[in-house]
Amino acid sequence: MAAYSLRSYFSFMKGKRKEPAGGGKAIDMVGFLDYCAEQDLEAAELTSYFFPPDADDAYFLELRRQAFLRGVTISGTAIGNNFTQGAGDKLDREIETALEWIDKAAVLGAPHIRFFAGKGKELDDHPERMGEAVAAMKRCAERAGRRGVFLGIENHGNLRPDQLLPIVHAVDHPWVGINLDTGNFYSEDPYRDLEQCVPYAVNVQVKMNMKKPDGTEYPADLDRIAGILRDSTYQGFVVLEYEDEHPYDHIPAALDRLRKALGTSIV
Repeated sequence: MAAYSLRSYFSFMKGKRKEPAGGGKAIDMVGFLDYCAEQDLEAAELTSYFFPPDADDAYFLELRRQAFLRGVTISGTAIGNNFTQGAGDKLDREIETALEWIDKAAVLGAPHIRFFAGKGKELDDHPERMGEAVAAMKRCAERAGRRGVFLGIENHGNLRPDQLLPIVHAVDHPWVGINLDTGNFYSEDPYRDLEQCVPYAVNVQVKMNMKKPDGTEYPADLDRIAGILRDSTYQGFVVLEYEDEHPYDHIPAALDRLRKALGTSIV
């Protein structure tokens, strides 16, 4: 499960302190690992947004130790970068931050980082930014390969398959693939979009809902998604990213539905 599923109950969001929401237990990252263990989860994505701003190597090593003691594998972490915003100081800072997080992930023992290459509309409006995004990803890929960390480019920001796949092909690096989010294709046929991209998936995130082009949500067909993963012979982690209300109340049932679809139900 991704820590983003319990985002309202952490005390930090992207380096800024916030009050945890009521109606559920406030947690830190160790508390999230406890929750994952309680839910009999094999792995946890420790989303970087919720780390304290002073997190250093000692912090990451302690998290790594705590995860091991609980028998919970750290499946990865996540950052919120944008490489299609146009050349300049902002893009340069985004790249430097991404490079820093590759090093942090290696210390944490996170074998994967989900990357946001950019936004579909920015590529539509500024096609030349495709080259800038590819160049940025290549710089990150070189560092990731040296540190043994996979970079999964997520279909985030309304990136369509005809935008996402060319980036992956152009970067052409053994440590770069797709972080395939089942709820992030807002198209008339998102399952077809998933089928096109799943051969390049190095990590899969499952949402309980999908969206139409107008933003209308509808329940995801988890059995169909599981079939797409099986047909592609995908063998990596499948991560629940729960985005609906009252997660503490509904996550156990969501996990049960997902396990049944994947054929991994706990006996």
